[in-house]
Amino acid sequence: MSVKDCRIVIEAGELRPESPLRKACEKARMAVAIGCYPDTERDLAKLMEDELRIANLRITQDARAALMSFLGGDRQASRNELRKLTLYAHGRGEITLEDVMSVVADASELKLDPIVDGAFAGRPDIVETEFAKAMIAGTYPGVIISAAQRQAAWLHKSALAIAGGQPASAVLDGGFPRLHFSRKPMVETALRNFSVARLAAIIEQLATAALDTRKQSTLAAAIAQRTLMAIAANAKRRG
Repeated sequence: MSVKDCRIVIEAGELRPESPLRKACEKARMAVAIGCYPDTERDLAKLMEDELRIANLRITQDARAALMSFLGGDRQASRNELRKLTLYAHGRGEITLEDVMSVVADASELKLDPIVDGAFAGRPDIVETEFAKAMIAGTYPGVIISAAQRQAAWLHKSALAIAGGQPASAVLDGGFPRLHFSRKPMVETALRNFSVARLAAIIEQLATAALDTRKQSTLAAAIAQRTLMAIAANAKRRG
């Protein structure tokens, strides 16, 4: 086999127009640069509608909202999750929130927990490493922000309960969904790091980030990472 018979594929993250690698491939006669862009919220909505129509299924509004938060920027991964969900609901006519939480949420949350827990525990090193892994896997940044919003709301509720006299151990062992034992050390640290008032401020901060990722989809990754790193830095200050 000669060199001419070979095909070399170079895969890279987001490359700006001035990137040396991109410029070299665009100028070379024997190479081609192909842009692959993550799905936007509109793309995901259309993909969902297409898969539901093929499966002859409807979906409730609350289930639709939850499902959108779990789908990511990787088209094939999103399609796989949708087909798994439609298979689960086959013959019932309508997908409910319970269906989404049973089929899609567990797998999605498992990948996002380290990022979210690292942020609230004041571990920017973990946030940076795990966020990079999520981006390589094609996770839509807005999904990570949604997970952080849910965790912030849970921490705020828990902090209120502890401030009201409930033992921290009871808060960590109770509630729904049940906290996995492997997460408890990081969550305990988060509850020590943040007061009720500071958690309320973070909830607002995350709401702004969620809106910004939708308005500026090309900057969604930068917005999400910056927000989570800011939370991690805030956690280190405590008080």
